[in-house]
Amino acid sequence: MSVESIQAGKQLPNIAPEIKNHESRPMKPRQPELTALLVAVTVIFAIFLVVPMVIVLAKSFQTGSGSATMENYAAILARPEFLTSVFNSLKVAATAALVAMLLAFLLAYAVNCTNLPPKFKKAIALLTQVPMLLPTITYGFAIIYSFGKEGLITKLFGHQLFDIYGFNGLLIGYVIYTLPTCFLLINNSFQFVDKKFIIVSHIMGDSHIKTFFVTTVRPLIGTMCVAFIQSFFLSFTDYGIPTSVGGTYDVLAMTLFNQMLGSIPNFNRGAVIAVFMLIPSIISIILMTILEKYSIRYSKVSQIDLPEGKKRDTFCAIASVVVLVCVLSVFAVILLIPFVEMWPFKLNFTFSHITGIFADSELTAVFTNSLYVAVMTAILGCVFAYAAALVTSRSKLPVAAKRFVDSISSIINTVPGMVLGIAFLFTFSGSPMQNTFWILIIANMIHYFATPYQMMKDSLSKMNASWETTAKLMGDSWFKTIVRVVTPNAWPTVLQVFGYYFVNAMVTISAVVFLTGAKTQVITTKISALQHLAKFDDIFALSLLILVTNLVVKGIIAFATRKKPVKTKATEAAAATVKQGARKTSEQIAAGSFALPPLNPRSRSRNVVTGIASGVIAALLVAFGFGAFSGTAAASQQVVIYTNADDEAVAAFEHALDNNGYKGKYIMQSFGTSELGGKMLAEGKSLEADMLTMSSYYVDSAQERNHMFQPLTDVKSKLLRTNVNTTAPDYRSPTTAQEGAIFYNTEAIKQAGVPVPTSFKDLADPKYKGLISVPDMEGSSTGWLMVQAIVGAYGTGDEGKQILTDIYKNAGPHLEQSGSGPLKSVRSGEVAIGFGLRHQAAADKKKGLPIDYVDPIEGNYSLTESVAVLDKGSKTNPLAQKMAGVIIDQGRKELLQTYPTPLYQGEKEPANGSKYPKTFDKPLTVDLLQQHQDFSEACKRAAKEA
Repeated sequence: MSVESIQAGKQLPNIAPEIKNHESRPMKPRQPELTALLVAVTVIFAIFLVVPMVIVLAKSFQTGSGSATMENYAAILARPEFLTSVFNSLKVAATAALVAMLLAFLLAYAVNCTNLPPKFKKAIALLTQVPMLLPTITYGFAIIYSFGKEGLITKLFGHQLFDIYGFNGLLIGYVIYTLPTCFLLINNSFQFVDKKFIIVSHIMGDSHIKTFFVTTVRPLIGTMCVAFIQSFFLSFTDYGIPTSVGGTYDVLAMTLFNQMLGSIPNFNRGAVIAVFMLIPSIISIILMTILEKYSIRYSKVSQIDLPEGKKRDTFCAIASVVVLVCVLSVFAVILLIPFVEMWPFKLNFTFSHITGIFADSELTAVFTNSLYVAVMTAILGCVFAYAAALVTSRSKLPVAAKRFVDSISSIINTVPGMVLGIAFLFTFSGSPMQNTFWILIIANMIHYFATPYQMMKDSLSKMNASWETTAKLMGDSWFKTIVRVVTPNAWPTVLQVFGYYFVNAMVTISAVVFLTGAKTQVITTKISALQHLAKFDDIFALSLLILVTNLVVKGIIAFATRKKPVKTKATEAAAATVKQGARKTSEQIAAGSFALPPLNPRSRSRNVVTGIASGVIAALLVAFGFGAFSGTAAASQQVVIYTNADDEAVAAFEHALDNNGYKGKYIMQSFGTSELGGKMLAEGKSLEADMLTMSSYYVDSAQERNHMFQPLTDVKSKLLRTNVNTTAPDYRSPTTAQEGAIFYNTEAIKQAGVPVPTSFKDLADPKYKGLISVPDMEGSSTGWLMVQAIVGAYGTGDEGKQILTDIYKNAGPHLEQSGSGPLKSVRSGEVAIGFGLRHQAAADKKKGLPIDYVDPIEGNYSLTESVAVLDKGSKTNPLAQKMAGVIIDQGRKELLQTYPTPLYQGEKEPANGSKYPKTFDKPLTVDLLQQHQDFSEACKRAAKEA
C-alpha cells in the first residue's frame, strides 16, 4: 500500500502474522536496484578507468622495439633528480594539505558552530570557494603578478615580502588550490553533526577544550583525514602551478610533465612516472578503510541554538577574514590587469583586452563549447556520484563491493589528469568517441569523481539508515523512496556536487588537453595556447570570463539552497516509527492506526520543481546526446588544419588561403607545441587533422614512428639552400624559421646597473646572477636554440659546459619550462634579461613596451616549422595538398615580415633580419636533441651542486 493510500485514511490489513513469520525466518535482504547500480558503476569504471590505466601500465614496460622489459624503470630510477623530485613532492604536498585542511576546518567551524550573522556565514562559505572558480594554469601567473618584484601586493608594501619561487610559491599555490575542496568536504559533514551534544557537554561541566574535541573534532576526524588525503593528492599531481613558480624545486608532477610534454616526449617513461605516482593510492585505500570506523551516524540531527560565546565568535570572525583576505588578494590582479594596457609599464585604463575577446568569433564558439561540456559533466556527474554513493552508504550489499567503490575513488585521486588524458588518448583513438564532446565529458566525470562521491556518501550516510526499510513496510518501492524521501534531504548536497563538477569542468585543462578536436576546443585549451604565445594579458582576461561564469552558477546554487530542506511530517513519523522498534511497528500496522498526514505543501512544490528540472535535463540529453557524438571537427569537405604557429603566422596562412579561393573551406585550430606533439605521436593516422604546421623535428619524429604523412606534390617552390637545416624530406616543407635572441627590459636593466649583454658568454658572468631567465630545453625546444649556440661556439668540453653551467646558476629559479617563460619574466620585471624567440621580443618592442633585443655573437640559431599532409588513404582530403602548396607559395612573403629567415629560392632577407644567422653543423634530429639535452642536464646538476 502506498503513501497516498495511507494519507487517504485507508486502513492497512492485518499483516502482523506475516511480519512475525518473516522475522522468524531471517533472510538476506535482496536489493536488485542497488545491485544494478553497482553493476553499472563497475562497468563504467572498467571501461573508462581500469582499461585505460592498464594500457598506461603496459606502456611503462614497452620499449621502442615493442618488447616488454624493465628498461624504462631502470632509466627513470637511474636519474639522480628523480628521488629528489619524489621527496620534494611528498614534502610540499603534505605541508600544503595540512595547512589547507586546518584552514578549511577553521572556516567551516565559523560557518557551523558560531553565532555569527547568517549573511556573514554565507559570505565565508561562498568566498572560500572562489579559487576553485579559476583554472589552475593561471594560479602561478597570479602569484607572480601579486608577490613578484613588480607585483601588485609588492608595490603596495613597497618591497617584496618573500621569495615566490620554489617551496614558498608551491605551498601558496597548493593551499589556495585545495582549500575549497577541503572546505566543501568538512562543511558538508558539519551539517550532519548533532550540536545538542555541545549543550550536553557544557551541562556536564566539561572544559571548552574537551567539549571542542569530543563534540566537534571527534565526529569529523574521518572527514578531516579524507580532506587531507584529497588535498595531498591534488597537490601531488598538479603541474600547472610548478610550471610558473616551481623554479628549481623539482617535483614529480613536473618530471612527468617533461616526459609527456617536454621537448622529447617519451610516453613510455612518462608511464613509469605515472605508475610511481599511483603507488600512494595503496596507502590511501588502507587509510580510507581505517577511517571508516570513525564515521559517526546520527539517527536525527537536532536543530538547536548554540551557547553564547563572544570570544569564540570574535576569534572565528577575525581569523576567517584574515584567511580569506590572504587567499583572495592573490587574485586581485585578475580583476585589474585585463583593464590595464600593459602591467606594470602602461597603467592606462582600457577595455581593449575585454572587447578583443568578445570580438573573436572563434572564442565565442570555444566558450559555448566549454559551457556545454561543463553542464553535461555536472548533470551526468551528479547522477554517477549519487548512484555510487547509494551503493556504499544506503545498501546492505557485501562489504567487499562497497570497498571496491571506495578504493576506486581513492585511486582516482592519485591519477594525474594529464595521465588520464593520455590514457584516454591511447584507448579511444580511432574509435567513434575520438574528438567528440562525450570523451571530454566522461574524462571530467572520472577525473573529478572522488570529491563529489565523498560529499554524497557523507550526506547519505548521515541520514537515518532505516528510511528505506520503513518505506518498504509502507508499500513504497525503493525508487519512490529515493525520489521522495532520500533525495529531498540530500538536495543541497546534490546541488553542491553539480556546482563542483561544473566549475571544475570549466577550469580543467590537464585531462582534456589531448582530447579536444577542431570543434570541441574548450576555453582552457585556448588559455594554454595563449601561454605559449606569451599573451598574458589575454590569459587574465579569459580567466576573468571564466570567473564571472562560475560565480553566476555558484550564485544560482547558493540562491537555490538558501533555505534548509523542509522536513516533512511523513519523514518525521517514519523515523519515529523505526526508532520505536520493529515490534511496535508491526502492532501499529496491524491495528490500522498508523496513518501519515498529508505531505507538506513545500515538499510538493519541491517535487514539482524537481520534475520540471528532470524534464529539462531529459530534453538536453535527447537534444545534445547524439550531437555530442558528432562533435568531430571534420565537417563535410572542410580541411582541418592543426597548427602550433603564432598568431602572425596563422594570420599569414589564413590570408593566403582566403585570397586564393579557399575561404570557408578549412578549419584552423591552434595548439601549444607540446600538446600537438603529444597528439601526433599518440594518435598517428587517427589524428583528426587533414593538414598541420608544426616544429619540423616533431613532424620527423611522428613520421618515423607512425608513417603518417603523404609526399607533398603541390608545393612547387624549390629550397634556396642545400644545407641540412633547410633541406626537407618530401613529406614536409618549411613554413617559418624561429630564431633565438637575447632580450632585456630597458628599465629593469638600468635599475640593476649592469651593461646590456651581447653574448651567451656575457650571461655567464656572475654580475648577472639573479637577473636572467632562460628556457630549460628539457621542457621547451626554445631552450635548444641557446644550447645549439653554446655548443656550436664553445663545444661540449670544459669551456662550453662551464658557460652553460654558469648561465643556469645565474638564472636560478628562473630556469623556465616554457619557451615564453623568460619573456613573461622580463615583461613583469621579475628579471632584467632573458633568452627566447626573437620575433616575440621584436613584437613587444614594436608595441612600445620597454623591451629591446640583441643578436648574440655566437649566432642566431633557428628551428624550422613545416607543413605536412596526413596520409589517410582513401579518406585523405584532396584539398589538403593544394592548400599546403598555397601556404608555401603565397604565404611566405607575409611570413618573412615576422620571421625574417629566407628558406626558399628567390627569397631575400628583410631589413629586420638577424645579424648572425647560423645553422648547426649537424642535422637537427631527435637523436641530436637528446645528446644536447643530456649535456644540458649535466650542466643543470652542476649548477645545483655549486
